[in-house]
Amino acid sequence: MHAIEKYFTFETLGTNLKTEVIAGLTTFVSMLYILFVNPSVLGAAGMDKGAVFTATGLTAAIATIFMGIVARYPIGIAPGLGVNAFFAYSVVIGMKVPWQTAMAGVLIAALIFLLLTFFKIRETIINIIPQNLKIAIAAGIGLFITFIGLVNAGIVTKNEATMVGLGHLTSPTTLLAIFGLVITIILMARKVPAAIFIGMVITTLAGMLTGLIALPNHLVASVPSLSPTFGVAFNHLSEINSLQLWTVVLTFLIVTFFDTARTMIGLATQAGFMKNGKMPRAGAALMSDAVGMTAGAILGTSPTSAYVESSAGMAVGGRSGFTSVITGFCFLLALFFSPLLTVITSQVTAPALIVVGILMASNLRDIDWDDLAIAAPAFLIVIGMPLTYSISDGIALGFILYPIMMIATKRAKQVHPLMYVMAVIFLIFLFAINR
Repeated sequence: MHAIEKYFTFETLGTNLKTEVIAGLTTFVSMLYILFVNPSVLGAAGMDKGAVFTATGLTAAIATIFMGIVARYPIGIAPGLGVNAFFAYSVVIGMKVPWQTAMAGVLIAALIFLLLTFFKIRETIINIIPQNLKIAIAAGIGLFITFIGLVNAGIVTKNEATMVGLGHLTSPTTLLAIFGLVITIILMARKVPAAIFIGMVITTLAGMLTGLIALPNHLVASVPSLSPTFGVAFNHLSEINSLQLWTVVLTFLIVTFFDTARTMIGLATQAGFMKNGKMPRAGAALMSDAVGMTAGAILGTSPTSAYVESSAGMAVGGRSGFTSVITGFCFLLALFFSPLLTVITSQVTAPALIVVGILMASNLRDIDWDDLAIAAPAFLIVIGMPLTYSISDGIALGFILYPIMMIATKRAKQVHPLMYVMAVIFLIFLFAINR
């Protein structure tokens, strides 16, 4: 125990073993929902839910334990909500790309991501994209996954006259989803730790009591096999051979590039880790995400992200990497509870998507709405994602308009040359897929 306390500098950080264990458990419970939501989202793309469940848990464990031991921060990492929706609903369902090929795209993006992080040029690339556009991407993804959640809940449905409309709110399954959404929002508003997970549990129990969800045959079972997804990406690398698919790779890179960095800096600021405006061991922290994304692509899941829910563990005193180690090992133990997948229906996961979308949409307040040259491209990104049902299309619209507006307002020199390159790539991409 003394070696652990010394390595993780408990005394310097003003913490102890008991506090770190409690913090690790708290972060785990707060993040646990992704273990059941991710298989639901990627399952819509035709992937084996059991294999995705295992891949999600293992990826979270690998990345979070790496974060704890190497970077020594109490930050959890797991496959992210939003980018998994892009993978399933935009790439596989929308573009009709086989999930195996899409996973190969994730692997290529992950390997590029790993190299850029290793050679310490990731932060340079992040700075190329204007802050307002980065904010818009986060907010747009929030609206996108909220729309998916509303559809999965049955609250929003197709309408031939108006394209979309209100669903059948009296449907028992829709009422269950609405109940879960209200409960989860109330828990979030009251700042209850692990509100999303607790909301899912309450919704599931309500579904069982009303007969809308069948009781599981058992609670514990052997870990589901990874064979349907493990290493599949390697066998389909040669299929990444078109502008459309390379644009998908670029989108994975753009979204994952700054998402984790932004979350990590926010968490580090909240916990008081920042020194002179900089995050110590930032390279190791970013490498944790790169390792997680690479491992996830090999195991068979969408890209990873640092979880803002880590703040729950910090709130109860978690300050060292040992918090992350505990969180990671908890994900390994959770792999034996795969039978619960049968009770986590779309009505149970829909509230989680909607609530996370609400949280991500809060980024809208930071966009400079008074500068139309910036606000217009940002707005197209935000509104384009849900209305085109594609994260990449939304990004494309904003990235194309941004340099045009900057040239028109005589600020062309403020635009990084690579932004012009990306604008041309996205322009060709839009015309290529819509010809």
